[in-house]
Amino acid sequence: MLGRISTNTTDRATIAQLCRKHTLACSFAPGQHSPPAPAAKYSKLVLNVKTEVNARERRWREEARFFDERASRNPSAPPLLDPLALGRYTNPKLRSRFNKEYRFLVLGDLTGKQVLDVGCGDGANSVLLAKMGAMVTGIDISPASIEFAERRAEANGVSDRTRFLCSPLESADLPAKHFDVIWGDAVLHHLIAELDFAMAQLCRYAKPGGTLLFAEPVNFSPILRRLRFTIPVHTDATPDERPLEPAEIEIVRHHIPGLRIRRFSFFGRLDRLLLKDYNFERSHPLRRCISDLMARADAVCLRLPLLENFCGTAVLHGKAPGQPG
Repeated sequence: MLGRISTNTTDRATIAQLCRKHTLACSFAPGQHSPPAPAAKYSKLVLNVKTEVNARERRWREEARFFDERASRNPSAPPLLDPLALGRYTNPKLRSRFNKEYRFLVLGDLTGKQVLDVGCGDGANSVLLAKMGAMVTGIDISPASIEFAERRAEANGVSDRTRFLCSPLESADLPAKHFDVIWGDAVLHHLIAELDFAMAQLCRYAKPGGTLLFAEPVNFSPILRRLRFTIPVHTDATPDERPLEPAEIEIVRHHIPGLRIRRFSFFGRLDRLLLKDYNFERSHPLRRCISDLMARADAVCLRLPLLENFCGTAVLHGKAPGQPG
């Protein structure tokens, strides 16, 4: 087993990161006991950074607590990967009308690729990616989720192809220019307050020319969003999360200049009501047929200028800056 990586975040490291974020230097030469900048400016900088550190650490604690509680509802024995799901995503005839099949169509052959699974949660995607031949590093803020992911990888026989890191993404100690693929499944919308910094970190971890790919809930239509709040549908969500809006898409585009966006889930929003446990492979054939018809309709409708902003999710993908070595 490649195992778990541990990381210790120090106040100094956190402050240094935030100083770089604010494009101000606050490093000290050996033996230097006073800041190079004027005292007033430095004091204001430290105050701003400490305020941001406190807000960030509060958010980390809340997120970890939320996902630890969710992980406590996992079965005691980690589930084995459904062979129907593995067969679906390794099928050479992937169907681009389905969100996850489209993602694997973009990625192509994963054999031997180094993949960073951002916000890996209980390890379901990490195990799937490892079964498809990748060497996977999963990172998540929840200790309980990471512990379950490790047991899940072992149960599925891929512990030698996976390793897990319990850390906030913003302070993770990961090698630069190391990963062929950065994979995120509904993670960026948890990082809106730190999105610019988080994207810079992810691009730093990726090899030049590596693929960054995210599947995210989105809100491109304010009218549809207001309508959504009138419908009493329960969602299990953290306090700070919300769908990505055009302003956040532009932040992502700033870091991935050739960003491509594929829209999903206009009619597909009904899958949560249609499919048993949101599981396409194990649902009744009639339900799968209806889901397939909705995906086909979405593939047509969401290409039309008048309807494209009514999508509920989107896949964002592109290449990390730089030329491949």
